[in-house]
Amino acid sequence: MRKIAVSLSKGGVGKTTTAVNLSAGLARAGYKVLLIDTDTQGQASRALGVRPGAGLAELISGEVKPEEAVLEARPDLFLLAGGRALAGLKRLIDRKDYGSEMTLSEGLEILDSRYDYILLDSAPGWDALTVNVLFYAQEILSPVSMEILTLTGLLDFQQSIEAIQKYKAELQVRYILPTFYDKRVRKSEEIMDQLKRAYQDKVCNPIRYSVRLSESPGFGQTIFEYAPGSAGAEDYKTLAERIIRDGR
Repeated sequence: MRKIAVSLSKGGVGKTTTAVNLSAGLARAGYKVLLIDTDTQGQASRALGVRPGAGLAELISGEVKPEEAVLEARPDLFLLAGGRALAGLKRLIDRKDYGSEMTLSEGLEILDSRYDYILLDSAPGWDALTVNVLFYAQEILSPVSMEILTLTGLLDFQQSIEAIQKYKAELQVRYILPTFYDKRVRKSEEIMDQLKRAYQDKVCNPIRYSVRLSESPGFGQTIFEYAPGSAGAEDYKTLAERIIRDGR
């Protein structure tokens, strides 16, 4: 079982799009996948077109059992939803005097053996819940949009990760995923070159800019459902194949 956080402190880089479509790609390949939404906006639920009655906050607080909190959104793709209730979970974490960074790990331990992959969609910024996500995860996949400010955000994020690695050495940034890539734009090529020089084989094949990718969440569909022949579907299939291959 692998636990992968889709995480970068900067917003607008395609974290939720990646978490949802990578989860769908892995599930379509026959793996049992749990997607955990740790964002108060609850965008993963909307992107999958579902309305969960409970989710991550209620599970960690003990209000519901796992069977009540986890929703099967698609065959082999399960969702532990985020949403506004996570504000209460953040307060719960903040009130702890000791071991607050392990709150998520302790609450989710019961689910670890049930899935082949657990993906976590993290919120922008850096707070106690983000720290919990990274203490729970084993690997990090960081989407990086083709913007100079995102490169700066990636460097800042790495420094924060290094602070956590002092306590959890096994945590690693394993994948850098270029997003919103458009080879017709010179800036995209320049940023891709910088990423490859800095991160070498950690850099995945890019997710090409696609109108279909931006449209599909509005219809509550993954890219494989909304536009199966699109560049976005091809790119996320390729990403899922790499993740699977690396786990063998």
